[in-house]
Amino acid sequence: MSKATLKFIRLSPTKARLIAREVQGMNAELALASLEFMPNKAAKVISKVIASAVANGGYEPEEVVISSCRVDKGPVLKRWKPRARGRASRIMKPTSHVIVEVTEAKDK
Repeated sequence: MSKATLKFIRLSPTKARLIAREVQGMNAELALASLEFMPNKAAKVISKVIASAVANGGYEPEEVVISSCRVDKGPVLKRWKPRARGRASRIMKPTSHVIVEVTEAKDK
């Protein structure tokens, strides 16, 4: 088993979890191929983390399965936007932590 993490990525965890659920349990090679054609920012980020997890273990992508793909909430950047009549409204810019674990496929 090997693991890779990417912390403090400027991406909403809610949006990233949609992609993470898609690839969980997939063969790494198939997951990387399917993420390549997804238009989301999260797909590109998760693809890089999967490739890193595979490389960390010294495996080839066809040899491993994604056992866990988790997206945790990171700190939120708080910004202010000026509004009418001297007021201000808050802008919340969320960040995420992406954790991917891969294990060797059992059907060898």
